[in-house]
Amino acid sequence: MAVVPYKEQQGSKKEQVAEMFNNISHKYDFLNHFLSLGIDILWRKKAIRLLKADKPKQILDIATGTGDFAIEALALNPDRVVGVDISAGMLEVGKQKMKKKGYDNIIDMQLGDSEKLLFEDNTFDAVIVAFGVRNFENLKKGLADMHRVLKPGGKTVIIEFSKPKRFPMKQLYNFYFKSILPIIGRVVSKDQAAYTYLPESVGAFPDGQKFLDILGEVGYKETQCKPLTFGISSIYIGQK
Repeated sequence: MAVVPYKEQQGSKKEQVAEMFNNISHKYDFLNHFLSLGIDILWRKKAIRLLKADKPKQILDIATGTGDFAIEALALNPDRVVGVDISAGMLEVGKQKMKKKGYDNIIDMQLGDSEKLLFEDNTFDAVIVAFGVRNFENLKKGLADMHRVLKPGGKTVIIEFSKPKRFPMKQLYNFYFKSILPIIGRVVSKDQAAYTYLPESVGAFPDGQKFLDILGEVGYKETQCKPLTFGISSIYIGQK
């Protein structure tokens, strides 16, 4: 059974995730950096550095949210970055951010579904995702469509939460994720479900080798997993 934010509602996971992000969009950036103690910024920088040698010119940022990862990708000196998200609320915040920073001529923010991307096959040199794939309604379908729009030889780089395996990080992580984070998230975002859904969706996500196996199943080659910060998150890489 799919993990959804609003258990009492009837909508699909996709609809509920879009609604949840619309609800918390005004506080999302603050909460993201605050709840991760700013480490998420370092994780994004590290993930982008892994693409440096490839010099990608056309980059697709899936589940772009307010565009933080898309902005980080500018370090690669691309011609264009396209950010796609299912939440109009998050995109609105992102578009304002791009305008303010003067990036709206190079970063194009679009409403779109990661499982039905409106791009031709073999369009992008790189596809990037930060903390978005666990929200896919159909994980394999989303990853396969990302693979489809990637050029042969192109790379996908994904950052996603993992489950630390070792003492005491495992215990600290579980306590923080299940007890502290939902309370802070609820108070700041005013959304009862959003930060309860976060640990539940992480718990249900097939991390580590299981995720590499899925990447392999949908066609990625030379897959790698690089754990970050005691295994709290991981960077996954796959090539077409």
